[in-house]
Amino acid sequence: MSTRTATATVLYDTPGPKARFRYRLFGVLALLGIAGLFWYAGAKLAGAGQFDAELWEPFQYKAVQERIFEGMLSTLKAFGIAGVASIVLGGLLAVGRLSDHRPVRTVCTAVVEFFRAMPLLIMIFALYHAVFPSQPMWALVLGLTLYNGSVQAEVIRTGILAVPRGQGEAAYALGLRKTQTMGTVLVPQAVKAMLPAIIGQLVVTLKDTSLGFVITYPELLYAGKLIASNSTGYPYIPVVIVVGTLYIGLCLALTALAKWLEARGRRGANRRTPAAA
Repeated sequence: MSTRTATATVLYDTPGPKARFRYRLFGVLALLGIAGLFWYAGAKLAGAGQFDAELWEPFQYKAVQERIFEGMLSTLKAFGIAGVASIVLGGLLAVGRLSDHRPVRTVCTAVVEFFRAMPLLIMIFALYHAVFPSQPMWALVLGLTLYNGSVQAEVIRTGILAVPRGQGEAAYALGLRKTQTMGTVLVPQAVKAMLPAIIGQLVVTLKDTSLGFVITYPELLYAGKLIASNSTGYPYIPVVIVVGTLYIGLCLALTALAKWLEARGRRGANRRTPAAA
């Protein structure tokens, strides 16, 4: 048996020397192309004076710092309400889609599919002008809740269905009703598998709060826009760097919290596992 045949896998053949050379060449060319784009963009911005030191001066003023802080608080407020509401809505819709009653399944499925397919920006814009014309925060929160709740519903439903079928059958054999089986057997076991996806969608919810910009909700991006428009020279690159760094920091903090909760859940499960005889 030749070396090529021995190293072949079920899905593909191991690349030979010429193929590996082509892959390296394409990788180098791609890196050069990306570096060229960054250089071109940096040169254009530098030519427009966006890297000048005086453009950072507005961030030294207390009023500007307070506006950024207030924008971050507004972002966290909208995210906190929408995040909790989307998980609650997602749980209700997931249970509805798993219901034994066909009308309930049909309605919940229609709601999930509709709001998952609806572009979030259009939904927020429509809610602001049709339902909450003078309350941009609630238009943003409701839009985030409906969209992300529909996504969370699929995450939760998939997690519950991933639990081995025998777990539910054993619960029914013990005389438990479906509500008891769902609440005491299936959902607790599914939480461990669902948690990373749920937290990932919460990170998306946090980032989507920036869409409040289009309805003048004073979140972080809107605060940055006001700072840039009221400063000399319109320092949009410094504003993007500051606001983008804050968004990244918030998302990393949420991800770290998710990893801590996941690790704590694993430790708790290990403590509850009885030792082998």
